Amino acid sequence: MPILHAMKIHKSFGNKHNKQEVLKGLDLAIEKGEFVSIMGPSGSGKTTLLNVLSSIDSVSQGSIQINGQETTGMKEKQLAEFRKQHLGFIFQDYNLLDTLTVKENIMLPLSITNLSRKEAEHKFQSVASELGILELQDKYPNEISGGQKQRTSAARAFVHEPDIIFADEPTGALDSKSASDMLNKLSVLNQSRQASIVMVTHDSVAASYSSRVVFIKDGQIYSQIYRGQETRQAFFQSIMKTQGVLGGVQVEY
Repeated sequence: MPILHAMKIHKSFGNKHNKQEVLKGLDLAIEKGEFVSIMGPSGSGKTTLLNVLSSIDSVSQGSIQINGQETTGMKEKQLAEFRKQHLGFIFQDYNLLDTLTVKENIMLPLSITNLSRKEAEHKFQSVASELGILELQDKYPNEISGGQKQRTSAARAFVHEPDIIFADEPTGALDSKSASDMLNKLSVLNQSRQASIVMVTHDSVAASYSSRVVFIKDGQIYSQIYRGQETRQAFFQSIMKTQGVLGGVQVEY
């Protein structure tokens, strides 16, 4: 059974006199442990898709199940609880609290659990070590680099071991070296923790770190490609080829 199953997803904005249909009956399944990138031209609906899958926004029609639970019918209070327990988020602009240390930011999702202090500390040590930021634990966000901030954001997303992690252009604000470091870490965490990751990106280099790329065009799935046993470089070339056919996608090196 997929960890995420979206069926016949429609999303419209505006009213009946001026309605814009952004998602048009889209179906998508994400398996446990998959690292999936969503790509497409500007205006294709990829960010809207991420927002409805992650319950940040609601669908106009359709069904979304995460780990067997239907999220589309949940009330806001239920959704808030569901997000805290089952979902992790990595945003382009980090969303760290400046008044908290790196460690305090990472441990925020654990503050609402029933874990003992010892268990919470173990989870923090584990994820901070894997992301290479353990020595930064007492620093504040304004004392660390952009790449370190994003790894802190990633640690916060992984620390409570959610069912699925949603990443919205997580390398968009980073230089190429910091972006590469971040993507390598995400790839390692995906494999070592069997963490399911759904990432929206415009960058084919970033997408080449994933195991599957879903291309969106005009609110529907245009095509999908799987990495399989390909090297990352070969997968990058496959992504570029599909983008060339799709057209209109800005590629950054």
